[in-house]
Amino acid sequence: MSDALREKAIRFRALHDGPGAFIIPNPWDTASAKILAGLGFPALATSSAACAVGLGRRDGGITRDEALAHAASIATATDLPVSADLEKGFGDAPEVVAETIRRAAEAGVVGCTIEDTTGRAEAPLYEFSLAVERIAAAAEAARSLDFPFMLTARTHNLLFAEPKLEETLRRLQAFESAGADVLFAPGLPNLGAVRTVCSAVSKPFNFMVGLPGKSFPAEELAAAGVRRISLATSLFRAAMSALIETARGVRATGEFAFVDRVASTGEICKIMGI
Repeated sequence: MSDALREKAIRFRALHDGPGAFIIPNPWDTASAKILAGLGFPALATSSAACAVGLGRRDGGITRDEALAHAASIATATDLPVSADLEKGFGDAPEVVAETIRRAAEAGVVGCTIEDTTGRAEAPLYEFSLAVERIAAAAEAARSLDFPFMLTARTHNLLFAEPKLEETLRRLQAFESAGADVLFAPGLPNLGAVRTVCSAVSKPFNFMVGLPGKSFPAEELAAAGVRRISLATSLFRAAMSALIETARGVRATGEFAFVDRVASTGEICKIMGI
């Protein structure tokens, strides 16, 4: 691996050491990556859902090759460290997840997220022991690399029927013991639950902003023990919402007052550094 990639990896790991929490936004293409870098964010993360919808598909509708190509395009867009959202690792077997980690490193990212969802409605989460084996295999692959690749392990049990915080804690603690560098559990209902999770693990915890009513200010999240705050599809949805609202107005009224409010192409290019 190049010295530049190693330097990014070291910089990314240092961000997790604190103090406080840092925000890692999720671009969906080269332009949004350059804009976020130009606005001063210290690192970036891909969003599998934003990638899929950007290609005109639903979340979960991209292949491993497509996800890695997307991650590579984000990683080469700026000099910031990039972590990739690699869903369940694009396979059920632990050895498939391990191969995905190795290929992610080759794509130029310095970390990734692996989740415990199966993609099957009848059994949405991997059985506990298999979920842990998958993270252990991913961690072993990450440790075999010649730079400090940061593995984030993510449990989704709070997003499905009959969610239990106790199961979230059990899975996160097992993922930590299996070698994960960062822990992640979307859907925490309140700051009390965030504090409970952060105090139950010793590795950095990533909080995901994006769920209405379950997204909290960065200062309060940091006080609760969060080290990293990701935005998932939030910025992509904000951009698409602006597009929808503006285009609807044009279609309905035939008027174009919005052009007086938007940034010029030159301003956008200046932020992007091009």
